[in-house]
Amino acid sequence: MEATLSATDVPTFDLQTFARAEDRARLSAVAMRGFRNLCRHWGLSNAEAAALLGVSESTWDRIKRGSWGQPLSQDQMTRASAAIGVYKGLHLLFADGMADRWPRLANNGPIFGRRSPVEAMVEGGIPMMLETRRYVDAVRGGL
Repeated sequence: MEATLSATDVPTFDLQTFARAEDRARLSAVAMRGFRNLCRHWGLSNAEAAALLGVSESTWDRIKRGSWGQPLSQDQMTRASAAIGVYKGLHLLFADGMADRWPRLANNGPIFGRRSPVEAMVEGGIPMMLETRRYVDAVRGGL
């Protein structure tokens, strides 16, 4: 006799999402720490960092100082996650300092149009940040 599972027997998982306030509250401090670190490694200006995270420069200053005590929004979490994914992918792709120089270099890749990836992501917002992450993952063979 074969065992069958009914809908009530199937295990369910409480997936974390950036849409749920409790998940953002739990993840925001780590996301901000990671984002601050990549900004330092990439040599981003305050304006670039603020634009990538989707905040004003004054808010970015508070985040940098660690004096912004609220969770990131869903959009801000998505932006931080995309940028951190690019950072991680580059460090898997390059074994030297190129991982931190690449985001600032003019790029002839089809999605960048001779702009640096940072310029492209600042101008293109979340869609370009996600596309840049996919691009890096594809180049390193991670797709």
